[in-house]
Parts: sequence; C-alpha cells; structure tokens
Amino acid sequence: MDLKDLRSEIDVIDKHIVELYEKRMEVASQVADYKISVGKKVFDKQREDEKLKAVKALAHSDFNRIGVEELFSQLMSMSRKLQYQKLSEKGASGNLPFIQKDSIDKKNSRVCFQGAAGSYSEEAMKKFFGEDVNSTAVETFRDAMALLEEGSVDYAVLPIENSTAGIVSEIYDLLSEYEHYIVGEQIIEIKHCLLGVPGAKLEDIKTVYAHPQALMQSAKFLSENGNIQQIGMKNNAFAAKKVADEKDKTQAAIAGAGAAGVYGLEVIKEGINQADSNSTRFIIVTNQKVFLKDAKKISICLEIPHEAGSLYHIMSHFIYNNLNMTKIESRPIEDRNWEYRFFIDFDGNLGDSAVKNALRGLREEAKTLRILGNY
Repeated sequence: MDLKDLRSEIDVIDKHIVELYEKRMEVASQVADYKISVGKKVFDKQREDEKLKAVKALAHSDFNRIGVEELFSQLMSMSRKLQYQKLSEKGASGNLPFIQKDSIDKKNSRVCFQGAAGSYSEEAMKKFFGEDVNSTAVETFRDAMALLEEGSVDYAVLPIENSTAGIVSEIYDLLSEYEHYIVGEQIIEIKHCLLGVPGAKLEDIKTVYAHPQALMQSAKFLSENGNIQQIGMKNNAFAAKKVADEKDKTQAAIAGAGAAGVYGLEVIKEGINQADSNSTRFIIVTNQKVFLKDAKKISICLEIPHEAGSLYHIMSHFIYNNLNMTKIESRPIEDRNWEYRFFIDFDGNLGDSAVKNALRGLREEAKTLRILGNY
C-alpha cells in the first residue's frame, strides 16, 4: 500500500472512532440521568481506576498501554464534563455560600493596611476607599488578618503581586490559613525614590533601608552608585521613618515620593527602580463571604492528588467551560514534602452557570477546594 492508501485507511478508522465516541457520550448522558435521579456523585475514582486497568490489559505493547491509559483518561474526563453540564441543566449545580452585594460601603468601612503613613499600601487603600477612609496601620500582614478575624476592621489592604518582583508568597500562605475573602483589587504604579535627610546628597549615602522587594527592584541603581550597604525592612515607610528619626546624612530609604512629605525627607533621586513599568497589585480582603454583582475575576486555591496527570485533568474544567484562566501559582504545603497547593485566578462571576459547572467538577476531583473571592 502507498501513503495515499494508508491515509485513506486512517480516515475510515477515524470515522468509526468519532461514531463510537458519540455513542459513548450518549450512554454517558444516560448515566448522568441515573445519577441525578438517585443523587449519586459524578466522579467515581474506584470505578475509573478499575476501568483504566481493564483497558490497558487489552493493549499489546507497553507503548500502546500508555497511550490507551491517556486516551481513556480523557474519554472519562469528557464524560464527567458532560454529566456536570447535565446536572447544571437540571438545576442541580448547587448554590455557592456567597452573598451577592451591589457595592462596598467605602465611606463607613474600617480598614487596615500593613506599614505606616506614606507607604504604597496606604496609597492603594486611599485610592480604593477614598482619602477620608477610617484606617489603621499594622506592623505585619498577619496582624492585618488577625484584626479581620476578630472583627476589629471590615477590610484589609494587602500587596499580593508585583509586576517585576513577582508574588508576595506570605499573602498566599495567609489566604490559605485564614477564612477571609477577596472582594476587590487595586493596582498602584511603583516609582521608587531614594530619600534622605535634608541636605543629603547621593555621594553621602553609605546605607540604604527598604523592603527586600524594593531593594531588589532598585539593585541596578544601587550597584552603580558605590558600595552601599543594603538593609531590609518590613515596609518602605518604616525605612523612611527610621532615616527621619536618626537624622544621619549617610542613611537613605527607598520609598515613594509621598513618604518624603510625611517624614520630612528630601528626594535625592526619583525613579531608581530599573523597570520602566512597575506596578503592585493589592487585594481588598474581608471576613465576610460576599461578592459584588459585577465581579469579573475569581480566585481559588486547591490541593490535588499527588499523582501523574492530576493538574492536567483539573485544568480541563476551565477548557470545557470556556473559562479564561489568567494566573496559576503554587506554594508548598507545610509538613508535606514535595506537595503543593495551587492558587488559580480566572475570569467569571459566581452567578455564571459555566463557573458553577467548573467549580462543581473541581470540588469533586480536587482533594480540597476553597473559593478565595470573586471581585
């Protein structure tokens, strides 16, 4: 047989495969009807494991056994997606335990932020809630979460990601630890300045204080301007306050220009971060399970079985429900070596049927799932 004949034979086989696939999905639809009628879960891992073992045994080589396992894993995954859709059509998608709100009462809210006056966190808070917001500054991110937990504040403003330095890993860990929820976000352009006491010049500076991320973002400038000692601080505003309090011309802080006015410092050099475009994304967190009716982004965290293909199958729920996943991060799970918790952002609203359908599938197939917020 020549290549043309071989391809024609493959075309005939593929036609039969499509016919058999559609027949299989028709039966899967009937299975869904039965499960709905008796209240049985869609995902039956024991049954699927037995099925994979059986079909692999039908293959005649190691290569084909691997292929058959992957093929049937996908077939069963697609069958589950169909069954989840049928559950939604029958009104069995379930109600998510979140209350929809029209808006946030920004005027009468009590808000905390980590840092001090003049920090980027304060700037983000005021941009989101307004200049007259009733606010409290705390020393650590955990302090902010604790205030929320005890009800002393209604919202906390926390940095979660920088466009050049990446994620703030502590925030991800705290989101998985506390039962708090994201209801908004605010992006702030970061323009680091070198601040010193009045009269200080660049050549005077021997020591610079700043948050480690600010030091990292300004590394090129610092390396090009002498042997400057770099010391990390919990917050850039704390660094500015330290320089102002100690009144030493050899010390400087990296912070925003606003901090100079707050602490009576002078801007020695503007825009010392090497990236021309540098922004930090802040999240607005509350202890209430609420979301705004016009929310467009959902954040979740989940744990999956520690086995081959788990993440691949989890991702398919976004594909089959036509949901755009915008971000995925992983963090190690404490006391469980080489196991990870995944944080995922995707477009959608908790009121959307496609979102409900995807979340139902994720909840059944992941070991744990938490909705971190819709905002």
